[in-house]
Amino acid sequence: MNTNKKTIVIILATLATGLLLGWLIFGGSEAKTTDEHQHEHAHEEAAGETIWTCSMHPQIRQNEPGDCPLCGMDLIPLEDEQHGETDPSAISMSATAMQLANIQTAVVGSAEPVKIIRLDGKVQEDERLVFSQSSHIPGRIEELMVNFTGDYVKKGQVIASVYSPDLVTAQEELLEAQKIKATQAQLFEAAKEKLRNWKLSNEQIEQILASGKAQETFDVRADVSGYVTKKMVNTGDYIRKGQAIYEIADLSKVWILFDVYESEMSWVKKGDKVSFTVESLPGETFDGTIDYLDPVINPKTRVAKARIVKSNPGLKLKPEMFVSGKVEAKLPQTDAVVIPKTAVMWTGKRSLVYVKSTNDQGVYFKMREVELGPALGESYVVENGLQKGEEIAVHGTFSIDAAAQLAGKPSMMNPEGGAGSTGHNHGGMDMSESQSREVKAVETDPKFKSQLTEVLNAYLKMKNAFVESDPGKVSSEAKKVEESLKSVDMELLKGDAHMAWMNQLKTLNNSVENISTESDIEKQRSAFSYFSNAFYQSLKMFGLSNDTAYYQYCPMALEDKGAYWISETEEIRNPYFGDMMLNCGENKDTIK
Repeated sequence: MNTNKKTIVIILATLATGLLLGWLIFGGSEAKTTDEHQHEHAHEEAAGETIWTCSMHPQIRQNEPGDCPLCGMDLIPLEDEQHGETDPSAISMSATAMQLANIQTAVVGSAEPVKIIRLDGKVQEDERLVFSQSSHIPGRIEELMVNFTGDYVKKGQVIASVYSPDLVTAQEELLEAQKIKATQAQLFEAAKEKLRNWKLSNEQIEQILASGKAQETFDVRADVSGYVTKKMVNTGDYIRKGQAIYEIADLSKVWILFDVYESEMSWVKKGDKVSFTVESLPGETFDGTIDYLDPVINPKTRVAKARIVKSNPGLKLKPEMFVSGKVEAKLPQTDAVVIPKTAVMWTGKRSLVYVKSTNDQGVYFKMREVELGPALGESYVVENGLQKGEEIAVHGTFSIDAAAQLAGKPSMMNPEGGAGSTGHNHGGMDMSESQSREVKAVETDPKFKSQLTEVLNAYLKMKNAFVESDPGKVSSEAKKVEESLKSVDMELLKGDAHMAWMNQLKTLNNSVENISTESDIEKQRSAFSYFSNAFYQSLKMFGLSNDTAYYQYCPMALEDKGAYWISETEEIRNPYFGDMMLNCGENKDTIK
């Protein structure tokens, strides 16, 4: 009995020991395995999905590695973006992204608003020192002592000799009156006075009386000193009494007449100091004060004249010389908010800047509308919207705006914000559709429109090659598009329109170069969609020359991301599918 009990106790103890060892070995391992699995799962969730971007175009975001659709460079992993931003409408930018996009910022300050007005003009004679030298004797020009313009004459110098039958008769009357002057003194004096009216001097009259003979020719003497600027008669010509024979100008003082355009009239005032240079006198700078400003604008040239009176020692300044001047015009306000032009994006109606802010999570930029005042050369006066001390982007603003568009933040073309694009599309819309809503037309030089129309013609041939799904022909036509883009003269655009075209041109050049060098039709089509989006904005902004084009869209293109193209007809001929789905698409806009 005791033996059985002892045996049972040993068996139970052995069983308990086995259970304990089993739990320690297998249970602990299972718990450790489960804990490690949960930790790895949490780590995978924290890691998230890698986003890929382009070092040259940080606005590109894709979920997988590959080539940049704009420039063809290899995509790189995007640094983790900061989270927890305080303003949902702000776009966060890492230090690397700002460096790659060449984004520069500056603190808004105040300055005395001074605008440099450039003026072009000419040297002209002082009208108050221009004289007409006339003959006081009617008759025939026997001799001209001054035979060319530009000759200098002194006051009293003999400049012409005139034969005058009327003067011969008047002399004979004087000689007859001399014979009866004792009894007819008044008649004698009247005969002398008649000769004096023809500007004969008393000395000349006494010479006639002393000689007792009438002279046939008489000298014409210069009334003033100066340079002959116009010769009006020739030897042998008959002239009337008082008829001008020379124009003589005193060039010891001259006028500098500057053209002031209508748009600059408010900046230029009487009393303003002007410094100017003369093209034919390099290295010399002159200055003067505006003493007169035309009260009326020339209806043909749309300019008014601003006048400077300038002493002319040594006659350096000659009439008709071209001059270039500048005026430092100042506004009445002395503490205005001034920002560089490069900081401003202009949509046609709104002027926008990106304001920088910094917190514990990182750097952010938020779009803000501002009201601009006068332009000061390379800067603007800001009337409303910015305060001194705020920091704004002054370079790379279009890169910030592109990143905001892709992130669905408020941007220049989409002020309300909306769903962005990171490389794939779930709703059949890409950023180009939001961009197409607010492209504002601007006044454009007709030559620029004509050149842009030539680019469209080359584009349409490339588009038709896509319809044929011929990558070789696509590449060939893309090269022609490149050439047509080079022929566009951007100097025909000024100000904000010039900056907008330069921004669009980057995408156009990069995309079409990618198309021309690629042999894979699908990669060509991807780059073609970027080109079409940017080109649509150009056509809407600058217009066409007597042509009509159609902006068309296929929601199934590029693996259901959706894509646009431009066509010469309303008929749908899909460049993204060709014969496979030739008629897939719809018209979204008409460009005229």
